[in-house]
Amino acid sequence: MKVSVIIPLWALFSLAQQAAPSKSCTCELNPAEKAFPHDKLQTAEGNATDCNTHVTPQKALELESLLLGLEKRLTQLHSDVSVLEEEDDGELYGVLSLFVIENEMVEIRQLMEKLNSTTVEHQVLTDDTVQQLEELKTEMIKLEKFDTMEVVKGRQVNKQLKSALETCRIGVNATVAPTQPPYGTCQHGPLRNITGPGVNTQGEFSGNYAYGAWGRDPKPETRKENWYWMVPLTSSQYANYIRFYSSLSALIIGVSTPGNIQIASSNPTTNTIQGPNNVLYGSALYYNCYNRDAVCRFNLTSKSVTSVQLPRGTRYNSKSNFCHLEDCYAFTDLDLATDESGVWVVYTTTEALGNLVLTKVEETEPPTLGKTWRTSVYKRSVTNTFMACGILYATRYIDANVEEVFYSFDTTTGLENFKVSIFINKVSPNIFSLNYNPVDQMLYAYSNAKMVSYKALFGYSDRYFS
Repeated sequence: MKVSVIIPLWALFSLAQQAAPSKSCTCELNPAEKAFPHDKLQTAEGNATDCNTHVTPQKALELESLLLGLEKRLTQLHSDVSVLEEEDDGELYGVLSLFVIENEMVEIRQLMEKLNSTTVEHQVLTDDTVQQLEELKTEMIKLEKFDTMEVVKGRQVNKQLKSALETCRIGVNATVAPTQPPYGTCQHGPLRNITGPGVNTQGEFSGNYAYGAWGRDPKPETRKENWYWMVPLTSSQYANYIRFYSSLSALIIGVSTPGNIQIASSNPTTNTIQGPNNVLYGSALYYNCYNRDAVCRFNLTSKSVTSVQLPRGTRYNSKSNFCHLEDCYAFTDLDLATDESGVWVVYTTTEALGNLVLTKVEETEPPTLGKTWRTSVYKRSVTNTFMACGILYATRYIDANVEEVFYSFDTTTGLENFKVSIFINKVSPNIFSLNYNPVDQMLYAYSNAKMVSYKALFGYSDRYFS
């Protein structure tokens, strides 16, 4: 048995000695699988980009504007016809009214023609987009078959297993009831839409203060439930007082009661308000302390100011503002916010590499810092933030007429969503402060000297979770 093995080895050795050494070695590879079609993948990416370019929120806003214009024209036409029916002046003014009505009819006809053409364009765009999406879906299914190692399939299975495991874990741990509801829990569900604007006024100052903040106290004193507050900032974006109004109508017409409540003797100095992102909660004003990386709390009853220092490395003094491509909002390093659970502060630090950091501010005197969360969204890519039901929402600038709520962070689950896609119709290009009030579920915005309100709509929806 051993001899039979040795003989072939020697034979091979002798053959190797006789063979001439080769200068190069070539190997022909014939893969059983087809090459990955990168050209088809690039085509699919191009089609997806094309859809994002042509299907935009501005298309819907254009249609909405035409409909609103038509509604106003029809209302005016009805009013003019009613006046004509009541006129009895020997046909003198009746002829003039008929000319006015005729001109209005021409404008309405032109508006309807434009509306019809826009509707047809949108219908064609919708049909083309649906066809493109179907083709894109078909191509992606074909491309997925080239995943010979089943990496994509494996990831999908892992995702399903993780979801099932999380559901099981929640079921096991659900036996003990929490002492208080988690921050991210809301009986009315998550944020679905923002409508408005509702209130749109410059108040008594007629545009003299471009920067500022306003709203209502979510936790007011007795008999002050209907009060509104405002903090107007000077051109250098400081303030040393807060101004009150006994009702919304009083704020609009500019009748202030009890007037100004002074925080500091001069402006700017110690205890001065720095920046527009301040809020009122529980008869105390929370704001960025002047020239400090700290949160100040002004007690309206005792007229005293206390503060809490933010973590080391916090960016302040206009070093990490809210921004968009065309502008940055000075002294917006710290953003104070309120929701159902109290007061929050949004900021960034050098350690967080400029990303948003969220910390709960406890209602003590002096105030203290609670739990902190870190996000993965860059602060200077954000124009504003607000809190609702323990969820942080961030906005970005689309254009002079539209702002988008594009991001959310759930403090209960730690989940981030970069596809919120809720749009806000603006009355002025820049929103310098934006805050949510859980009592009336309104958003209060201060936009280029205008005080504007929006209604926040909540509810459960498949679109939100998709």
